[in-house]
Amino acid sequence: MTSLQGTSSESVGKPPPTVLVVVDEVLVRMAVSEYLRECGYNVVETGDAHEAIEVMTSDVAVDVVFSDIAMPGSLDGFGLAQWIRRERPDIKVVLSSGVARSAKAAGELCEHGPMLAKPYRHADLERRIRALLASAPKGD
Repeated sequence: MTSLQGTSSESVGKPPPTVLVVVDEVLVRMAVSEYLRECGYNVVETGDAHEAIEVMTSDVAVDVVFSDIAMPGSLDGFGLAQWIRRERPDIKVVLSSGVARSAKAAGELCEHGPMLAKPYRHADLERRIRALLASAPKGD
């Protein structure tokens, strides 16, 4: 039996990045989530911002949140991004909207190419997530 001691933790046993997909439309959420899983990401799905906050305050390690801006409930994608910036600034955020005027506000909440306009291609979303993860400081 081979021992893994002395092996770099960067190459062995490092879990894939986790993407939290926050989309209220079930079919859209399922399609995006399945695509990201096929790309090798660990994906957690929620239907609204409050569920997303529950996930981020649990023991689930989230690297990137992909959220629609328009969602039902008292907290939309902007409110979720503001909560993340305040409470979990280590988590990267990608917001999506079909409303063009949302782009400026999204740009103020997410530093790196924040807004993904609908309709978007899944490959464009994956490239955005990969770029955000590459720009993240390497933690402990």
